[in-house]
Amino acid sequence: MRGRHADAYSMYKRGTRDYINAYDKEPVRSLNGVSKEIGNPSWKRSFLYILVASLASFLYGYHLGVINETLESISNDLHFNGNTMAEGGGFLGSTFSGLIVDRVGFRRAFQLCALPMIIGSSMSATAKNLWGMLLGRLFVGTGMGLGPTLATLYVTEVSPAYVRGTYGSFTQIATSLGLMSSLLIGFPAKETEGWWRICFWVSAVPAALLALFMEFSPESPHWLFKKGRAADAEAAFEKLLGGPYVKGAMAELSKSERGGEAETVKLSELLFGHHRKVVFIGSTLFALQQLSGINSVFFFSSTVFKSAGVSSQSANICVGIANFLGSFAALLLMDKLGRKVLLIGSFSGMIVAMGLQAASASSLVSSSNEVYLSVGGMLLLNA
Repeated sequence: MRGRHADAYSMYKRGTRDYINAYDKEPVRSLNGVSKEIGNPSWKRSFLYILVASLASFLYGYHLGVINETLESISNDLHFNGNTMAEGGGFLGSTFSGLIVDRVGFRRAFQLCALPMIIGSSMSATAKNLWGMLLGRLFVGTGMGLGPTLATLYVTEVSPAYVRGTYGSFTQIATSLGLMSSLLIGFPAKETEGWWRICFWVSAVPAALLALFMEFSPESPHWLFKKGRAADAEAAFEKLLGGPYVKGAMAELSKSERGGEAETVKLSELLFGHHRKVVFIGSTLFALQQLSGINSVFFFSSTVFKSAGVSSQSANICVGIANFLGSFAALLLMDKLGRKVLLIGSFSGMIVAMGLQAASASSLVSSSNEVYLSVGGMLLLNA
């Protein structure tokens, strides 16, 4: 039995190398630069698929904010006061997202992401007690942990290189739109009894659309090629880029595959080997973003603004607009300034925002200016 598996694996590797050798022998046009003969592939071919993948980020933003306006009503009905279970589910989803993608591919992984969101939203919408709500949030959190990672990777792998940064910003814009949608839909929750249940039912719609439209979206050519399905990878590239660009895309893909064969990276090497610096920097950036307290803004800004004497509805509109404007600025500047410049600017803004909030809590600031500094810092942090 072991010999049979070994033969199958060697056949797969030989087949992959045959494709690599075949494409290495042919002259190709690079996709990373502008070809004088045919130019760049049309961004329109992959645009709809980027929008479909961005539904996962939209759902992430929606479920971040759905508790914000509805928390008071839910607390009165179910004595529910937080999102701990959603965060726990998010930890589980994000932990296993890479393993799931490697096993089943992006299309099925997106559908697996949508399923717990549909189930969890339905459970939360029909909850009769605290435990029903908590269990629903746990399911939703699992999908939330999967969604952003999947969307980011999928967009990177199916986008033409010259608009990859711009398309990458779509996921953040979708998160902002999801957050704004949840805040706007939640406005009647304080006046209309049971409206918070409608807010959860609404979120099941984009989750169902994500699962449906992914059935008609192309699989990542990178994943297909990695699995030895080079012919399917060609078909996916033709769908995403157009026929004239398939050979160039496959040639670049074969080079990356050949590099992957030469060096298989283990988890221990990521943590302690020569890759550790990249892993440390990336992980630290994400950790610093979370430690800034941004999730508290999404979950509890209504409560914070109310304690400061500011109308929660007006404040939440400002929060949504600030988040959207920051995401839109990244969309326009990503491919012009580069990631490093935007990261430096973003974290510099976070330092200023945290400084304003710290100053508002000090005894050096008068009570009349305290509100302006606190609210201004929160909006800047959200941008």
